[in-house]
Amino acid sequence: MTATDDSNNQKIVEQEASVLFDTEPTDCGHLIGIMTLNTPKSLNALSVDMCQLLSAQLEQWQSDDQIVALVLKGAGDKAFCAGGDIRKLYDSMSTSAPLPNPYATEFFSHEYRLYRQMHFYAKPLILWGNGIIMGGGMGLMAACSHRLVTERTRFAMPEVTIGLFPDASGSWFLQRMPAKTGLFLGLTGAMCNGNDALLANLAEYAVASSDYDAVIQRLRQSNWQAATDSSNTDNSHDHSAHRIVSRALAAQPVADLPPSKLATYWRPIQQLMNSGGLGDIDAVLQSDEALAQLDAAFAEDSWTQRAVATYRHGCPTTAALTYALYHKVTDLSIEQVLYLETNVAVHCAANPDFKEGVRALLIDKDRNPQWSRSLADCLSAEGHAYIQQHFVNPYPKGEHPLGDWLSENALGNELVR
Repeated sequence: MTATDDSNNQKIVEQEASVLFDTEPTDCGHLIGIMTLNTPKSLNALSVDMCQLLSAQLEQWQSDDQIVALVLKGAGDKAFCAGGDIRKLYDSMSTSAPLPNPYATEFFSHEYRLYRQMHFYAKPLILWGNGIIMGGGMGLMAACSHRLVTERTRFAMPEVTIGLFPDASGSWFLQRMPAKTGLFLGLTGAMCNGNDALLANLAEYAVASSDYDAVIQRLRQSNWQAATDSSNTDNSHDHSAHRIVSRALAAQPVADLPPSKLATYWRPIQQLMNSGGLGDIDAVLQSDEALAQLDAAFAEDSWTQRAVATYRHGCPTTAALTYALYHKVTDLSIEQVLYLETNVAVHCAANPDFKEGVRALLIDKDRNPQWSRSLADCLSAEGHAYIQQHFVNPYPKGEHPLGDWLSENALGNELVR
């Protein structure tokens, strides 16, 4: 074997890695870290391995003074990240699996630790949010400091179709969308676009999908010296790395994106989500006549009709969990929300609907899930107790994987000390 063969084999191994890491030099001698989710055949679905690789690289670059900012993107042109890689999780959800399921603990705790690390990351995290973004990809998107969307951006939280719930910090970012549009998206799994992301506080910049190289060039040409100058006492303000990124991205030409459905229909969505409890909302979503009375244009739009069809075919337990979580987390920190989502996710992995939903959508692909409960069942006294049980810590005392996040070790405490 020649040295050339060794080099070629090394390149093949690197290309097959689930996350690729590279750097771009800036004109003033610093580096921009580039992180690429590299499983395009699965639409860059997030796996345990990817979470571990990202977390380790983030930690390394955090302490590297040469690295001034990081870019996160997906390989291929179809998706940034279309959710979590849940096939192995499905295989672990046998009837004999213990509670808590060990693999479910590994899967969700690595994912949620990564989100927490990103939320509190000191350097700018720039998301190139082109293509499909769903589930776990939405968690990554919500955790970045600077998010770019394009005319090709399509995002959703479609967990109602698989019997899970809007996790991946979804309970946190859906709550922060205006006019209760987040609750509507969580219940219906509605597919949204780049302009919707701007309105929903999930993105800051609209650029053309062909402008990635131009964006990198602007970042390379920025003057990073002020942000890294130890003698500069004003780093927390105009000369900080975050402000430098903001100025660079703001200078990029603004793309003309498809109109926002959330902006068009926020009023009927707001009225619907405030029409009473979940049973009242369900009564409207189940009735074409009631939707037309609410707002005829909203009811007739194919976007609404697809969202409503997803809700009607979706998992009632998911709807009940989504509604309960939305109201439960109002005043919780991101760390508290992720701790709570861990409890719910591990319970879902032990209960029948998540496994059934994955089977119907991804395994047998018959798209005919047999849900364990109706919404009426979930709203009964027994059903209410069943839903609330999902929030209970399933781990023995002191063994919750994210237990420290409720103690004085919570990173959020550092911000107010």
